[in-house]
Amino acid sequence: MQTARIFRPVLNAGQVYARLVGSAAPLQSVGGVEELTLNIEEETLKQTDYSRAGGGTRAQVKRVSSVGMKAVLQDLNVVNLARAVFGTASEVAAATVTGEDVTAYRAGLVRLAHLSPTSVVVKDDQDVVIAAAGNYEVRPEGLFIFDNAPAIADGDVLTVDYAHSGYDLVQALTTAAPILEMSYAGVNEADNGKPSVVDLFRVQLGATKGLGLIDQEFGTLELEGEVLLDPTKTGAGLSKFFRVLMA
Repeated sequence: MQTARIFRPVLNAGQVYARLVGSAAPLQSVGGVEELTLNIEEETLKQTDYSRAGGGTRAQVKRVSSVGMKAVLQDLNVVNLARAVFGTASEVAAATVTGEDVTAYRAGLVRLAHLSPTSVVVKDDQDVVIAAAGNYEVRPEGLFIFDNAPAIADGDVLTVDYAHSGYDLVQALTTAAPILEMSYAGVNEADNGKPSVVDLFRVQLGATKGLGLIDQEFGTLELEGEVLLDPTKTGAGLSKFFRVLMA
């Protein structure tokens, strides 16, 4: 026991693990985290002293109104992104596509249904193959039609055959705000690397306030949430919100 210990400077680093509350899944690392903060807010109820001139406070009660969590994630992986945009994540298997209909316009992009097409064959409405040279360029996002494409006119309906590799797909704003079980596993660099663990039993995330797509710095995901009561934690002296273990 180190309850009498006074000197304990802190400069923490560590990892954060998370999973959906109640899921049959392991606590998995969320990746790099450059900031993790708990913000405890309280409200104060005061009773004014009216027994004499000058007033003052006769009594007061302080109650915690909320425990907020803020995290800045360095890894925009599919799981983190899906949680941040209230989305669902899935894996799209590698496959071939035959006869995908598209409408083409010169000097612009024709989006295809899948990412990074290969072995592309484009045909016109007469089932005649259109050569890529001088007409279009294959890009990861689809086909870019040249402004002077001799075999393609604005509004032409084309069919495209192609192959694609597997990729991850996030459909945004398709689920309710996720509630996570989270654990912070830290080391105190200012105290010989002594470990500590903070278990957050139920954290309901809010949607990310911003998702940088073009930046001048490394991209991050800023997440905020609130630590909720966990009704499964029972017993005298046991927190229903979070606990801290310190070496």
